[in-house]
Amino acid sequence: MPGSDETPEPTWPSSDHDADRDTTASGDGGVTDQLRVPKVSNVDPPTIRVSKPAEPNRARQADPPTQQAATRQPPPQSPPPPQAAQQPPPQPPRFPAQQAQQVAPQPQPQQPQPQQPPPQPRQQPPRNQPQRQPQPQPQPQPPSQPQPPSPLGKPAGAGPPEENAAAEPAVARRGKGLRIGAVLAVLLLVATGVTLALPDVSNRLGLPWAPNAPKAEPPEPVAVTRDLRGPSEAEPAPTQAGVASALQDPASASVLGTLAGSVMDPDTGTVLWEREADRPLTPASTTKLLTVAAALLALDHGTQFPTTVVQGDEPGTVVLVAGGDVTLSSLPSGEQSLYPGAAHLDDLVTQVEQATGGGVTEVRLDLNAFTDDPSAPGWAPGDSPSTFMAPVAPVMLDGGRMDATDPNSQRYGDPTGELARELANRLGAKVGEPLRTSAPQGARVLGEVRSAPLAELVDRALLTSDNLLAEVLARQVAIAQGKEPSFAGAAQATLEVLGRNGFDVTGVELSDASGLSTKNRVPAAVLSELLAVAADPSDDDPRTAKLRPLLGGLPVAGGSGTLSDRYTDGPATEGKGWVRAKTGTLSGANTLAGVVLDEDGRVLVFAFMSSGTDIKAARAALDELTATLRGCGCR
Repeated sequence: MPGSDETPEPTWPSSDHDADRDTTASGDGGVTDQLRVPKVSNVDPPTIRVSKPAEPNRARQADPPTQQAATRQPPPQSPPPPQAAQQPPPQPPRFPAQQAQQVAPQPQPQQPQPQQPPPQPRQQPPRNQPQRQPQPQPQPQPPSQPQPPSPLGKPAGAGPPEENAAAEPAVARRGKGLRIGAVLAVLLLVATGVTLALPDVSNRLGLPWAPNAPKAEPPEPVAVTRDLRGPSEAEPAPTQAGVASALQDPASASVLGTLAGSVMDPDTGTVLWEREADRPLTPASTTKLLTVAAALLALDHGTQFPTTVVQGDEPGTVVLVAGGDVTLSSLPSGEQSLYPGAAHLDDLVTQVEQATGGGVTEVRLDLNAFTDDPSAPGWAPGDSPSTFMAPVAPVMLDGGRMDATDPNSQRYGDPTGELARELANRLGAKVGEPLRTSAPQGARVLGEVRSAPLAELVDRALLTSDNLLAEVLARQVAIAQGKEPSFAGAAQATLEVLGRNGFDVTGVELSDASGLSTKNRVPAAVLSELLAVAADPSDDDPRTAKLRPLLGGLPVAGGSGTLSDRYTDGPATEGKGWVRAKTGTLSGANTLAGVVLDEDGRVLVFAFMSSGTDIKAARAALDELTATLRGCGCR
């Protein structure tokens, strides 16, 4: 943010606003209507696997069935091709019924009797094919007389005529016996289960599921030892001398310019190190720590801000009543915006259409929730609209961004007008003239959506250093405190809430809630005390529970938010992943305030503020300073 020509105060905004169906072949090879054909078979099934008609006729005339079965010998054979000489089923059938059909031959005399006449020629259905769909065996050339029966237990064309002829009847008997036994076993199990399920039987036997069974007392809870532990309280506490010794060299870096700072032990409340901690300096975006602390102390953490559409005075006219939600998403319902948990304009439109039957002709806006105060003292003309700020208003889409999916998108100069046009377009209506109005008292509500809860908005405001969100939260505090929802009213309400909760705000001057203003002044001691209360491991201070969500929003060094690209070089890498802090950067001013877990497992809080320096050099020096706290036991 460009600075004033009249003062060397810092002026430029920072960069931190700174991842079916089984189509596998069955393995049966090719399948015809009568038989399975191996994929690699070189034999033509119809011509090789069917005997000549004349030979079986002579066999039936010469020998009775018993003699034929007893005396025939397999003729010499040439070695069959692989899978054709002896082919087991390529894979078991998928269902028991099919298995039974494949194992059991078709009903015919198991042992031919001498007294019986020779069987008449008939065609057997193959074992591989369900009998409910019989089809005649295809013949390559129509024979002049009926086809002879195949050998027992083998379908026509399945192999050499006499192969394994004597063994098949025994297989059939065994298969039939197994099937009968299996059926009887299943029936017995079912009958037993049904009997035991009867209330009278289960009650007599005292079974656990009996209706009249006595109910046992629930077991005692099992003690669980936690594997994930918090910071140690048993380790030796850091000392003032230890911290002073560790910070002596990094705190003396000339690139830090004027350095003010404070380091505290939140467990004891002891100040371990300080330098000009009471001197007010430009806090830049660490101003947001004061803003969100006041919001967490003054408002319920589950508070959600509404956007409501009501019936207007004229038929077909609807009025959107702003409630302070600047995160309303323009994306289709179900798509997450840059603000997790944000309400969607589509959902609001659906409610209105259902309530009105689609008869909306005109859209207007009620923006009376906030004072019309779009810019703060100490802001440069180019600060709003910009990629990091939009004119403050009580409602807008996607934080006023032109691209709802790009966090660095340019913002609209008239975000409320853009919202009105988008709402009218989705309702098939027009924007009313004048656009701004006041909703009728007691008007019928046609639809309403709500923002994410306050605690989630606080998290977002700190993690990404969202300037607009910080200004809106401060105005909600002002409304709750009965102050004017403007820059001045929000600043006044913030200081009153902090002072009323026991924080010494002497020397604090606020012109905005985001830290864009170069006129803001905050002592480092105020920031460190605020963080120490939030990080207090005891439950003695009632403020701690309210302020604890503040810690969750702090960016992680080298990992998230505005610290994602820091702590990556040199000595500062020792703090990567261990430091969590809010950044603040304006031209000539750099601040860093947060918490760190030292190598002994103790939590320390810190606030470092430098002024009159080069931005890049001062950032690296502040990173090294806080990483030093991580590396020392400071005893």
